[in-house]
Amino acid sequence: MSANRPAAVVVLAAGEGTRMKSATPKVLHSLCGTSLVGHVVGASRSLDPGHLVVVVGHAREQVAAHLAEIDEQAHTAVQEQQNGTGHAVRVALEELAQHGVLVEGTTIVTCGDTPLLTGATLRHLSEVHESEGNAVTVLSAEVPDATGYGRLVRAADGAVLEIVEHKDATAGQRAIREINSGVFAFDGRLLADALGKVRRDNSQGEEYLTDVLGILREAGHRVGAAVAADHREIAGINNRVQLAQARRTLNERLLEEAMLAGVTVVDPATTWMDTAVTYEPDAVVQPGTQLEGATHLGAGSEVGPHARLTDTVVGAGARVDNTVAEGAEIGAGAKVGPYTYLRPGTKLSAEVKAGSFVEMKNAELGEGTKVPHLSYVGDAVIGEQTNIGAASVFVNYDGVDKHRTTIGSHCRTGADNMFVAPVTVGDGAYTAAGSVVTKDVPPGSLAVARGQQRNIAGWVARKRPGSAAARAAEAAADGSGRTSGEGGSES
Repeated sequence: MSANRPAAVVVLAAGEGTRMKSATPKVLHSLCGTSLVGHVVGASRSLDPGHLVVVVGHAREQVAAHLAEIDEQAHTAVQEQQNGTGHAVRVALEELAQHGVLVEGTTIVTCGDTPLLTGATLRHLSEVHESEGNAVTVLSAEVPDATGYGRLVRAADGAVLEIVEHKDATAGQRAIREINSGVFAFDGRLLADALGKVRRDNSQGEEYLTDVLGILREAGHRVGAAVAADHREIAGINNRVQLAQARRTLNERLLEEAMLAGVTVVDPATTWMDTAVTYEPDAVVQPGTQLEGATHLGAGSEVGPHARLTDTVVGAGARVDNTVAEGAEIGAGAKVGPYTYLRPGTKLSAEVKAGSFVEMKNAELGEGTKVPHLSYVGDAVIGEQTNIGAASVFVNYDGVDKHRTTIGSHCRTGADNMFVAPVTVGDGAYTAAGSVVTKDVPPGSLAVARGQQRNIAGWVARKRPGSAAARAAEAAADGSGRTSGEGGSES
């Protein structure tokens, strides 16, 4: 394999991650819409390796099932007992051997909890490894504060002499700011041979992958290092604090990419974006907005402030304000919000208006249709250029089954209507305010479905004598317009 296509990539993802204090395996925690291990697998797959192996152990069924969803071509190797990183890599190579694969060529080993690591950095590691002819190449980084990290001690020619842990380092070595990331590129054949020589005579009784470096160096092979351009890329996630820090870093990266692509992000500090979000030039994102899943922003659209869109498509020039939307389609030039809730299956055509305090679910609205305010539209199809009156409810659930309502084009429905599904309102029809529509309305008809109003004269005086209402009615009747207790006395 060439430097651009390593023979294999091994991802170590068997650890329990107890410091996360979570029922969820550490590598399955989400970062900007993608699992930690999903980020690493994606970066690794971008190298187009001959083989990709993920070592699983703790909660292996969950992790393996997730891997099958995100990369069905990846191998999984089970580390029954977590006996160290060297043992994990040996398990990975044995898994490949069972499939008749003996790895010869560049083999990269990375960790399933380093989600900020990019494919470009892994490619740089592979290129340095091959260009220098190293037996092993360490991915390193220069950090502002190296406290607690293993330092790389180099020879005059740049070769790595040793990795010294912080507690064992001299004062001079502690001044070194280049640290070990735990990510390596190996010569596959030499790696397999050296793993067989790794001993377990240490305090943990484990096989350490870093011992391979000493074994190869003592055998006369060169150990080198490739420096990551951004030290934050090598950060591992061990607890929720580090997870939040990584999320902030990745979010900044994603927003920067969006802005350089022509998106206006008014306040990056309060805007959050997932990795799968896409966009077109001149989209505007207002403060307090969360863009999740496979959300797409069309050219010239404006989202926010305070919107949360998940797996939602926003058409060109649409405006979405103070809205929660999930699995929705918002057409070009549509206006949504403020304070609108679009649930899965909602499809708004061009120039639709879904106004204040409107909730929609599994509803399709034709071009130019308006639902301005205070309404629920569920399991419905509405034609074009129709206006739905305020405080309308599509009664779609009978306690057992959901039913659909169909309203045609160019209809005008009154305020405070109930459409009891299944029911159809034909094209061009009207419905009177306060109607409960339970029967189909023919095209061009007016539906009136409400009780006849009757006024009972004198009811307040008889039933509420002495009340403020009774006094107001009495004053209105005698024409004074004043209730008892108002105004001054006559002189």
